[in-house]
Amino acid sequence: MAATTDRDEFVRLTDPYRRELLAHCYRMLGSVDDAEDLVQETYLRAWRSYDGYEGRASLRTWLHRIATNTCLTALEGRVRRPLPSGLGEPSDAPEEPLRARAADVPWLQPLPDALVDPATVVAARGSLRLALVATLQNLPARQRAVLILRDVLAWRAPEVAALLGTSTAAVKSTLQRARARLDEVAPDEDLVTEPDGPEDRELLDRYMAAFEHADMDALLGLLQDGVELEMPPYLEWFSGTKDVLRFLGARVGEPGRVRMVPTRANGQRAVGAYERGADGVHRAHSLQVLHVRLLHAPRALDVHAPRALDVHAPRALDVHAPRAHLVHAPSALGVRGVHSSRAPGVHEVRIARITAFLDPELFGRFGLPQVLS
Repeated sequence: MAATTDRDEFVRLTDPYRRELLAHCYRMLGSVDDAEDLVQETYLRAWRSYDGYEGRASLRTWLHRIATNTCLTALEGRVRRPLPSGLGEPSDAPEEPLRARAADVPWLQPLPDALVDPATVVAARGSLRLALVATLQNLPARQRAVLILRDVLAWRAPEVAALLGTSTAAVKSTLQRARARLDEVAPDEDLVTEPDGPEDRELLDRYMAAFEHADMDALLGLLQDGVELEMPPYLEWFSGTKDVLRFLGARVGEPGRVRMVPTRANGQRAVGAYERGADGVHRAHSLQVLHVRLLHAPRALDVHAPRALDVHAPRALDVHAPRAHLVHAPSALGVRGVHSSRAPGVHEVRIARITAFLDPELFGRFGLPQVLS
């Protein structure tokens, strides 16, 4: 009876952290499947050690310590999980058939928003973005852990040192190397937060309508000039509106061939795309995550304003502005330019990258059916 009571108390106290721990393990691993397995392992280890928990650290900190060590053990000997754009140059043959799937590559997986605590998505949405999680996979496991603990979870350097069994100076040095490496491998635009409001919801509606009506001209109006399209598990990817539209235009076909259902992944807008077969049935085809950028033009001239319109002001948000921290302090995981507030002016949103996961098995994770009626 006492054991049952202790177990019930353990579940009651620790279960509220489960989805937060899933987000943490996902950042470390880049895989939802692996993250779920390691969260389970974390809870097993925590239960076995629960009698020795003395409360000197908060329960949240204690669980994150166990989860981090579990992830570090699991990452030993593993290769990183990439996206196609991280493995080579873009293809210059958008109208040719795609080569065989690269089945031997452990691709990065998208994270359904529904699996993560809403507060986690809102507070640290930038740290869950697909492009940034892909970038984190370029770091060695310990650098990745230090960067996440310091710059996402806002742990103090001595706390991280205690977890890793090293010195505070070593943690600070590791963090510097991790930030420098992130600067090398992450384009500026991958460290920009994305808009999350009526503008990007309207963009998503127009994106779905363009595909469903096979309207490539409408789609063109939604894309940023340097838009990228990648489609794991295929190695090919395309860059620039010309090649992206040539690839899609050769495959979308006639109106009605494609249907789409909205969803969310990694704190970003996403869609489940269904393709009509010869029997007229629309079956799951790809889970597409949209990377959106917010552009703005200066406001129309107000003759009553004390200052005239600056005709030399840049039309796009300054991607070279200093990086701000995702949560608490300056860091390499920072975001540039766009937060929940809007800069003054007329705003436009454009799609900068489409990551289309051609894996129908992902649909179930997002609560999407395999077939549309």
